[in-house]
Amino acid sequence: MIDYRPERIVCLTEESTEFLYLLGEQDRIVGISGFTVRPEQARKEKPKASLFTEASIDKIVALNPDLVIGFSDIQAEIASKLIKRGVNVWVSNQRSIEEIMAYLIQVGFWVGKQEEATQLVDCYLKRLEEIRSITQAWKKRPKVYFEEWFDPLISGISWVSELIEIAGGDECFKHLSKASLAKDRIIARHEEVIEANPDVIMASWCGKMFKKKKMLAREGWGQIKAVQDDQIFEIDSAIILQPGPAALTEGVEAIFGHLKKWQSTQV
Repeated sequence: MIDYRPERIVCLTEESTEFLYLLGEQDRIVGISGFTVRPEQARKEKPKASLFTEASIDKIVALNPDLVIGFSDIQAEIASKLIKRGVNVWVSNQRSIEEIMAYLIQVGFWVGKQEEATQLVDCYLKRLEEIRSITQAWKKRPKVYFEEWFDPLISGISWVSELIEIAGGDECFKHLSKASLAKDRIIARHEEVIEANPDVIMASWCGKMFKKKKMLAREGWGQIKAVQDDQIFEIDSAIILQPGPAALTEGVEAIFGHLKKWQSTQV
C-alpha cells in the first residue's frame, strides 16, 4: 500500500504548525514561519523558513519538503516560486469558521489523522454552540468595533466577525468582514466609528502592540460610548488573527470574557 502521508512538511503560517502539534504529528514539520508563537515549543525546535509575505525559497527547497502548507492569495507568489522549483504546495483560503473547521480536517487527512482532527473540530464546535446558547439569552447585546489595523483603520475579517456574534456582540462593520483582503476592509473615515458608537472596542493590531493612548487621541473619539465607559480591550493577534485552532478556542473565549463582563454591568 502506498503511504500518501508527507514526511517532511514546511508550514508557512502558524495555524498548520499548531494543529499538527495538537495531532501529535510535529515530527513531520521541518520548517515553520518566523512569526510562529503557538506552540512555544515549535519556535524553539523548528527552523524558520519564512515570514508571511516573504520566504527564503532556497532555504525551503534545501529542507527537501514533500509538502509546503501555505495560507491565502497573499502567499501566491511564494507558492508560485516553490511550484516552479518542483515543490508540492497546498495553499488554503479559509476565511469563515466553517472553512477553518474544514481546513483543520483536511490537515488531519494529509497526515493520516482525519478521525482525530474531526474529534478536535467537534470539540471546538460544541464549545462555540455552548457560548452561543448563553449569549442568545442576553436581553441586550453590545455593539462591538474590532480594529485589525490603526492607519488606515481596518475592521475585522469574516471569522473574527462571526466569533464576535457567537460571543454575544453585534459587530459594527459586519458588512466589510466578507472581504478577504485587508485593503477592502478599510474604514474610510474615522467618523464612521464615532457614528457607529460601539459599546465595546476590541483591537488586535496584526502583530503590533496595541497603543490605547494612540486610539484615544483620535479627534472626536471621546464621544464614543466604549471610550467613555473604558470598554477598550486588546485581543492578542496570535489568538484571533490566525484562522486555525487558536481563534476557535482562546480567541473566542477572550472575546466572550470581555462581553460577559460588559453584560454583567447592564441593568
